[in-house]
Amino acid sequence: MNITYSEAAKCFKLDMADASYVIGIVDEEKFVGHAYFGKKLGEEDVAYLLRTGEAPFTPEQNARDRLSFLDCFPMEYPTGGIGDFRESAIEVRDNGGHRALQLNLKDYRIYEGKKALPGLPATWGSEKDTRTLELTLEDKVLQVEVILSYSVFEGIDAVARHTKVINKGNAPVMLEKVMSASIDMDDREYDKLILHGSWARERHIDRTPLNYGVQSTASVRGESGHQQQPFMALLEKHATEDVGEVYGINLLYSGNCMTLVDKGQFDNVRLMSGINPARFGWKLNPGEEFQSPEAVLVYSSEGIGGMSRTFHDLYRTHLIRGEYRDKKRPILINNWEATYFDFDTDKLLAIAREASALGIEMLVMDDGWFGNRYDDNRALGDWDVNEEKIKGGLKYLVDEVNKLGMKFGIWFEPEMISPESELYRKHPDWAIQIPGRMAGLARNQLVLDMSRAEIQDYVYEKMAAVLRSANIEYVKWDMNRPLSDIGSLALSPECQGELFHRYVLGLYRLQERLITDFPHLLLENCSGGGARFDAGMLYYSPQIWCSDDTDAIERLMIQEGTALIYPLSAMGAHVSDCPNHAVGRVTPFETRGHVALAGTFGYELDVTKIPKEDREMIPEQVKMYHKYNDLVRMGDYYRIASYRENHMYDCYMVVKKDKSEALVTFVQVMGRPNSHSRRILLKGLAPEKTYRIEGEERTYLGSTLMQAGILVENIWGDFKSKLIHVIEA
Repeated sequence: MNITYSEAAKCFKLDMADASYVIGIVDEEKFVGHAYFGKKLGEEDVAYLLRTGEAPFTPEQNARDRLSFLDCFPMEYPTGGIGDFRESAIEVRDNGGHRALQLNLKDYRIYEGKKALPGLPATWGSEKDTRTLELTLEDKVLQVEVILSYSVFEGIDAVARHTKVINKGNAPVMLEKVMSASIDMDDREYDKLILHGSWARERHIDRTPLNYGVQSTASVRGESGHQQQPFMALLEKHATEDVGEVYGINLLYSGNCMTLVDKGQFDNVRLMSGINPARFGWKLNPGEEFQSPEAVLVYSSEGIGGMSRTFHDLYRTHLIRGEYRDKKRPILINNWEATYFDFDTDKLLAIAREASALGIEMLVMDDGWFGNRYDDNRALGDWDVNEEKIKGGLKYLVDEVNKLGMKFGIWFEPEMISPESELYRKHPDWAIQIPGRMAGLARNQLVLDMSRAEIQDYVYEKMAAVLRSANIEYVKWDMNRPLSDIGSLALSPECQGELFHRYVLGLYRLQERLITDFPHLLLENCSGGGARFDAGMLYYSPQIWCSDDTDAIERLMIQEGTALIYPLSAMGAHVSDCPNHAVGRVTPFETRGHVALAGTFGYELDVTKIPKEDREMIPEQVKMYHKYNDLVRMGDYYRIASYRENHMYDCYMVVKKDKSEALVTFVQVMGRPNSHSRRILLKGLAPEKTYRIEGEERTYLGSTLMQAGILVENIWGDFKSKLIHVIEA
């Protein structure tokens, strides 16, 4: 890990574990170009890759073809309005209504460590394990400065990038687009990979050839969304899980986002990510600055799996914070699918007594404990305990649960307000709305204007009062509808385009305040399931509810897509009842446990009502979790087979960092008649080490397990699963 500048070559070189990133400065105007990102280089000077020695040459060599230069030069941070007709990374409108910006290098700084981003989530690092480059670019006409920040981390092939815009002029400018990162490359017949979905089927993998023109994945819902992740990867055409070059980009942001790739006329590719410019505008007055969210770029020469493991390592060690970052999470049971709104103190304690006897470690009380909340049509915002349901009060309930040796958690939906609520009757103006228009309802609820400090403070104090009233050690933070009818009564007409981003900043402020004031709290984010499963949320909570679809077979594809970017330690995964509430499927209780093991692990059912044979399996599943969770949480993830691709079975494994242990999860989705065993080639082991499979006598070299493989018997029946524990002999 190092960052250097060569005056002779006019190149900045960022070296990572096995990758290099090179930026070149050309022409007397000091245009900033992207020269290289890929396998680690042994020399600094690769500026020839910028092609300035061939037509159309640089403006100082060939001023008559300035536009031709601007329209093909591989810009490090491209601007609009001056002759680059590809997608721009930034768009500004000046006081005269003009849209043009030219950014050239003014100065640079290289330093150890990494600065925090005020009010925004970001990767972090120390002076020992992180280096940062700041390039200060300027537009001399508008007197606008743009600071491009690049950070690299010890042992990780990733670059964290963000952008700051400063108005040093005498007149305001309107920012209409500010992307966090952009990179230009030659196309090498890339495929494009994104994650798409909807409620209950989030983060499904979609891989297609990269075509000419602009292709994007985006959200305008005020959240990162069930539908499309703030992520894209470009892959060599023949790249697989294990081989080939892969470039991934992921935005650390929880609101409107856009990631796009623009394949141009000269077979050049521009990849960028940032806040979605649709419905965005930000008035930047003289002396003010605007900070973009951070984006992470990852390079892998070891296929898709290499990219995933790099994201996992980066997020586990340089993004997730707090005491639960490296800590085993308590096994919880949530009452939502067990009771929905039909519960009281007696029912919750009955569940807790049975759960405690089986080894479950925490009871979570979900929606329905407050105000007049007897269904999902009312009372959001009225965060006062309903003592008709919670008889004896919240402290009594929590104390009784604690006496059973269990922790206690609680559900909130802090960003929402019901039209039928005491809060709405007092403050109808607190809801996001456009004057004169009827605001659209979703789930019969409106959204609080979280851009306003007084609303943030109200919500926080109501939550904090509940948390201080009893020994509550976990919060599930939910958000069950997107944003629409975008209008804030606190913003001027010219600043209404700021609301989406100000909303997200308010959300981050609230969560930062919560985990600061309650540092031992385990926070789990949720948004109608997985609508806000993004890296921005991981900065505040070490785990996120993966999906409201808890069916073990549906979860195979959801969790495969999630693990493409995010560590298994972040995936909220539970064993639920059957027939499954989302799809009606019946799967073995054992299989449900094995699939949930690839996450935080818990239960979403009424343990007092499930079949006796299922209930009797819970103590064994508890032992299973405690035996394997350290490995699952901190190990290296390898995908062996995908049910999404073969429609028959799923297989993945996690390998301990020192290669001494591995756990293989095999799920036979569809049984096969008259078939032999499957041969499974393991991955990630040390070739020279000797291993054995727990429960067997013989030993194997790691090379044998990876090259010759193991045989997994053809299990009788559908939806059956097996764990294979590989240990060093």
